[in-house]
Amino acid sequence: MTRFLLKFSKNAKRYLLASILCAGVAIFFNFLMPRIVGFTVDSVIGDAETNLPAFLERFYERLGGREYLRANLIVCSAGVVLSAVISGAFNFLSRSSLAAGTERFTKNLRDALYRHTQFLPFSWHTEHLTGDIIQRCTSDVETARRFISQQLIDVVRTVILVVLALVIMFSMHPGLAAMTLGFIPFIMAYNTFFFLRIARKFKECDETEGVLMTDVQENLTGVRVVRAFGRERHELKKFDKWNELFAKKWIDLGLTLGVYWGVGDVVSAIQLMSVVAVGAYLAATGRLTLGELLVFISYTTTMAWPVRQLGRTLSEMSKAGVSFGRMKEILDAPAEEPGGETEPPLRGDIEFKNVTFSYDDTEVLHDVSFTVKAGTTFGILGATGSGKSTITYLLNRLYELPEGCGEITIGGMDIRKMDRYALRRGVGLVLQEPFLFSRTILENIDLASRSGDRALIKKRAAAASIDGDIEGFSDGYDTMVGERGVTLSGGQKQRVAIARTLMTGAPIMVFDDSMSSLDMETDARIQKTIREETKDATVLLISHRISTLMRADKIIVLENGRVIESGTHWELLEHGGIYRRVYDIQTGGGEADA
Repeated sequence: MTRFLLKFSKNAKRYLLASILCAGVAIFFNFLMPRIVGFTVDSVIGDAETNLPAFLERFYERLGGREYLRANLIVCSAGVVLSAVISGAFNFLSRSSLAAGTERFTKNLRDALYRHTQFLPFSWHTEHLTGDIIQRCTSDVETARRFISQQLIDVVRTVILVVLALVIMFSMHPGLAAMTLGFIPFIMAYNTFFFLRIARKFKECDETEGVLMTDVQENLTGVRVVRAFGRERHELKKFDKWNELFAKKWIDLGLTLGVYWGVGDVVSAIQLMSVVAVGAYLAATGRLTLGELLVFISYTTTMAWPVRQLGRTLSEMSKAGVSFGRMKEILDAPAEEPGGETEPPLRGDIEFKNVTFSYDDTEVLHDVSFTVKAGTTFGILGATGSGKSTITYLLNRLYELPEGCGEITIGGMDIRKMDRYALRRGVGLVLQEPFLFSRTILENIDLASRSGDRALIKKRAAAASIDGDIEGFSDGYDTMVGERGVTLSGGQKQRVAIARTLMTGAPIMVFDDSMSSLDMETDARIQKTIREETKDATVLLISHRISTLMRADKIIVLENGRVIESGTHWELLEHGGIYRRVYDIQTGGGEADA
């Protein structure tokens, strides 16, 4: 944890150090007040010998000694007030420095988490729940902030306070000070016992909260599906189940904390009662002055709460430890490295050579080989689960093709030797379910290119047959798109995504079933304009619809991850295989169950 804290305290260390130093000065003057009271009782009002440091003894004599202070007790009172003012001022400086340091630390941590998640592999994101990631980057960061701003500095303050108090108490009466000190190891052992139990319970609560947030996030993002299928009651029951479990975890934790605080109250009361009883006996037998007894009681009371708080600090430390661990899991996950050629030959032929790929233990592509000539349109037909989209993910290096599982080349260069981000900039990708951001339509279309050219945006929108729809909106291109494009129809979202990809002018464009929500006439019109607009670009059309693929220069058919047919539209029809059967079903040229 220490290394983790230091890593993100780069521009916060000086503030945190200033906070600790100011806290030390504040504690010193806070402890000086009982000493002034004890001195007043014993050596000003009483006749006990003064036991002051040399410089204070000289100041005391210059004032006029005991007789002067007896006649002017207000001076002693002023000393108490002045000590309180100085203690308060340094306490303010300590807190303000701590706030500045904490917020800088939190900003560093939040920036690091967000930056790192941007460069984590696509496969990592598919393996982790979105709600859990959000919880780690928000709730866990807030836990870390609270730990730095409250618990960590309290540990330092408590250590300074206890050490300073014991030094003063041992100088007055070693026996009574030793008795007071004897309670601290017991309290620490007791705190450690609960610390271990509380850490486990906090982790369970944190993990359950991540599942609960995921459930809420999925419900909100899938609101149209929930409404369309009337699943409101089912979603309520599911949420209620997780919420009930979440509440039970926290109730169980609350009971553990209740026992901890209850026993702690008893221990603190015994400690104070012991000091008062033994101190009173020593004062009655003349082995301790009344002023020293008041100082002992004051210091014991002053130490009681911070030492008690140390237990709370340890419990919060356990929670912070869990949060730090969860955030560290993200930060330790290997990020994608760009690497390779920064200007790869993306206008050359695309070739898949004996490509085999699996998700975990499930093979989705087996010995797939084909060549896409530069500047041509290439079609891929296949049923759901045949591996069509996997080809797209591998080409774009969203998934990395392992060594020994074949080779994918563009212009004769293995894509694993290309700069990852240069490759992705050169491969325009449109998915079947495109993601639109909660911005204007214009901003969504211009997202990848960031050209700001309104005329070009309008031209690309017209090529994607969405310009007319946009102009029909009250705010035109400045119409705000709802979250995940919820305000647009499926076909409109696909066409906006197509326009966005056309804006990039990428030399390779992949349309992964991205026209499935369009009618055949619009599909044909868009394909024609895409071919006119992209000119020399290599186009991959992936679909389960023959009408989308029939104009392609070459088509392959996938089944169970294997290429089983290859040729032009007419060649495949003459072949009489799966392509012909699908064509007959979709055009009504054959039996539906053929």
